[in-house]
Amino acid sequence: MISKGCEQCAKGGKMVLFVYGYCDQRDCFYCPLGENRKNVTDVYANERLVESDDDVIEEAHRMDALGTSITGGEPQEALEQTCRYLSLLKEEFGEDHHTHLYTGITGGRENMRRLSEAGLDEIRFHPPYELWGDLHGTEWEEILYIAREEGLTPAFEIPGIRAEPEFLEFLDEGAADFCNVNEFEMSDGNYRRMQEEGYELQEGHMSAVDGSKTEILDAMGDHERVYFCTSVFKDAAQHRNRLKRMARTIRRPFDEVTDDGTLVYGKTWIGSEKLDALGVPEEFYTIKSNHIEVAWWLLEEMIEAGDVPEGEIVEQYPTADGTVVERTPLA
Repeated sequence: MISKGCEQCAKGGKMVLFVYGYCDQRDCFYCPLGENRKNVTDVYANERLVESDDDVIEEAHRMDALGTSITGGEPQEALEQTCRYLSLLKEEFGEDHHTHLYTGITGGRENMRRLSEAGLDEIRFHPPYELWGDLHGTEWEEILYIAREEGLTPAFEIPGIRAEPEFLEFLDEGAADFCNVNEFEMSDGNYRRMQEEGYELQEGHMSAVDGSKTEILDAMGDHERVYFCTSVFKDAAQHRNRLKRMARTIRRPFDEVTDDGTLVYGKTWIGSEKLDALGVPEEFYTIKSNHIEVAWWLLEEMIEAGDVPEGEIVEQYPTADGTVVERTPLA
């Protein structure tokens, strides 16, 4: 089973909203946060550092977001911020803008009520690994029912460290709607501690951890409300589709969108009067402060014909920072 939030994510339609990086109650050895996100009071909307509420709304429009996935730290200040962003997003995009929150604390009834009133649709709990198998009769069982009573869809989202049948019990009992299992991964933020715990990368893989996948699929994969999200799918589908969605939304008439979701255009340093003299339509170029951006194929033709002395083909991400992937000189 794939939840509505996961369906939107697979389409690249989910904005990722990171709210703070502090976890007062947890220090998980597998936490993937890098230095720029761990123990910070920053907010990111996708790759954009948020400096105002307008940045969140602009980023959602930039990718024509269908919904928002919220993650980050756990202090009370993060709750205040999260509720404000939820309200802003619902006000801007309406009730169809699906939101889900990933959290490593239970929070209590008052927090569940506040999140629900602010517009949260779905909450995914990540209990501490050391409690797996002994969650019944604890606050982690209680919060599932409380969340539902307050109008939220309760679920589990856990890293694929090992199979744990207790999560299936919660599903069969009706306490949780689904359980997402993310393939266990190494990152720059957790690589050292993961190795200290005895974990290694799969051969030929950049991030997936060797081991648990087969065991988890054998024990949990047949349940209709368990979804195993692979690291390959996250990169090849979720992330790439989000880039494509963003690129299609912000592209100029002369930008080419690649299969990887990047934008390709030409760059040259001639004056606009030269392009006018060559009969280039205005919609095929944009004037910048010290250069001109133009359809790459048109620039290539003009350089080959000797009409323009030099230029380059630029490939860049459609993200707010516009990171350049490659530059190809033309002369």
